[in-house]
Amino acid sequence: MTIDVPQEILDALTDVDMPRLPTEPGPSDVVRLAGVEAPIYRAGCVVVGSGAAGLRAAVEMKRRGDDVVVVSQSAWGGTSACSGSDKQTLHTANTADQGDNYNAMARAIRSGGAMDEDTAYVEAVGSSRMMASLQFLGLPLPQDPLGGTLRYQTDHDEVGRATSCGPRTSRLMVKVLAEEAIRLGVPFYNQTTAVKILTEGAGADRHVVGILAMRATDRTEENPLGIALFVTGVIVLAAGGPGELYRDSVYPNGCFGSLGLALEAGVELVNLTESQFGIGTRREGFPWNLSGTYVQAIPHIYSLDSDGAERHFLAEYYRSTQELASNVFRKGYQWPFHATRMLDFGSSLVDLAISRETAAGRRVFMDFNRNPLSVPGDLPFSLERLDEDVRDYLGEAGADQDMPIDRLKHMNPLAIELYRRYKIDIAEEPLEFAVNNQHMNGGIMVDTWGRSSLGGCYAVGEAAGTHGVTRPGGAALNAGQVFGTRAAEHISATCRAKRYPTGDITGTAEAGIADLAVLRTESPLTVKSIRSQVQARMSDKAGILCDQESVSGALIEARKLNAEIRANGVAHGRAAEAVRGVQWRHMALASEAVLSALDFFIRNGGGSRGARAICHAEGESLPLANSGPLQDYRFRKERQAHREQQIIVRLDGNEITLSTRPNRSFDESARSFFERDWPAWLTGRIYDRGTDG
Repeated sequence: MTIDVPQEILDALTDVDMPRLPTEPGPSDVVRLAGVEAPIYRAGCVVVGSGAAGLRAAVEMKRRGDDVVVVSQSAWGGTSACSGSDKQTLHTANTADQGDNYNAMARAIRSGGAMDEDTAYVEAVGSSRMMASLQFLGLPLPQDPLGGTLRYQTDHDEVGRATSCGPRTSRLMVKVLAEEAIRLGVPFYNQTTAVKILTEGAGADRHVVGILAMRATDRTEENPLGIALFVTGVIVLAAGGPGELYRDSVYPNGCFGSLGLALEAGVELVNLTESQFGIGTRREGFPWNLSGTYVQAIPHIYSLDSDGAERHFLAEYYRSTQELASNVFRKGYQWPFHATRMLDFGSSLVDLAISRETAAGRRVFMDFNRNPLSVPGDLPFSLERLDEDVRDYLGEAGADQDMPIDRLKHMNPLAIELYRRYKIDIAEEPLEFAVNNQHMNGGIMVDTWGRSSLGGCYAVGEAAGTHGVTRPGGAALNAGQVFGTRAAEHISATCRAKRYPTGDITGTAEAGIADLAVLRTESPLTVKSIRSQVQARMSDKAGILCDQESVSGALIEARKLNAEIRANGVAHGRAAEAVRGVQWRHMALASEAVLSALDFFIRNGGGSRGARAICHAEGESLPLANSGPLQDYRFRKERQAHREQQIIVRLDGNEITLSTRPNRSFDESARSFFERDWPAWLTGRIYDRGTDG
């Protein structure tokens, strides 16, 4: 039986209205800097980004009496507010009946390798507090009649620690955190793009003194680019991931993140080789992950060639209708591409097949009004002929309806309603999709308090490189909340943001503004040409299938582009194009950093793991298909040594430097003792006040 969900509930969980921003405070002064009449804003801490992680940091700091402001390129327009999937997931510690504990959860979080063990434990132990505090703020997580939070299994999750409000979980998180930030009086500066981190000092003593931004509301004849100076000793980078890095991307448009911004400031980055790729609708329409019940409903997947002829292409890869349908289903909780799941006719063979179709110029569709067609020579599709795990799941869900659209409506009517809001009715028409880039697992290297290698600079959310090779689905939302809180606690405990700094940083600011001379009215390089080069190179050469020759060639081209940007600048016409010019300079730099790390990894024997298969003619692993061995996709296995270390990337002058470090360890056998350990909390020794990096 399908339960009809009342329309007002569908509306509340799909159309999430965000709060109106408060009136922003004016500048404390206007001074002439490098020939520009620039407004000066002062704050104890500047949070860059208005997503769930940044808002958590701002709320927790404000609660502790810190002078904190939020700057945002587009409030409520980032990945937290605009991304999702059918049941967007929050990953938190489960109830005891699942046999869970924090050590077990930490092991699961870091199981993919190349992740600090202490970070995994921080995320695990902090997860219960994060979920409870979000519920206190009004996040409508579903419960059973006795108050337990409903759970399900998700990617890289063998216990079932996932919970969800539906497709708009992270937007609802942004909503409740934004409402709390506004209630507490946190100032917001919208349409404000951070373009340059200002630092003073040298070596280990180098620290943040401010940020240069470009603001539409500050544009004047004397300041045509709207350059503004934020004087602060503490920043929290929370601007999300580099969504514009790939052409084939499920990020919302305009998501640039802060990796290029951090690189230019000499901040160390880590694990840039690690991303997530998976199936989703393209960003030209409504970008959305097609995980969970979208594929657990088992729709028919097919492609169309240039003449409109339909191809049942998955039949070329799977040996039986049962095997094909069962692996389409498994994309629900094995959503990200993983090289090893191409083997033994696993679920990532679906991703490979789709990627090959699109590379051949064919369009791929998902039809919820048809069950999968049979593999030639085999029996037709039947709910009775599915692998045991698939049959059991659908049976528990009561999803025994004849057609995929009816199974989807039964399991998750919000999934249908969401697309309908964007004028796409999947109950009536097939849905076009592809394999897209979705998440950066690497990012700014931080310690267990969210501190980067630059004094006064913290990073949280997707900007922080806290994830390893793989992570359970929803662990990213949890990590942003945990580290947003941890960073706020550390900043407040060290009394570094109680009030704004009053020092004069005029000389540093003028030098920073001079660096913006890369923006020129005339240059052979435009935003459009840089975007085209970067996105095509990353999607074609650094997607789910890589090889040493292609990556090395792409790196050479990326270095060449950055040299041209330094020599010729980026052309701009309108002031808004100038902002994009800086952002695409950052993207070009981030692209070189990712390709440098990937090239370094492959040259040092790096094998296939997580996001990418490293193809090699002498690779140990060979995917098989119904049509025979896929020799072109033979790939190298991952080495154990690479699971135990991380690649560090840093910009030194104009050169990318690379090094490695072992994962930080965590002693699971260590036990706390109240009377012994309480003084460290009382005196603040737990915050390691003597260091900033």
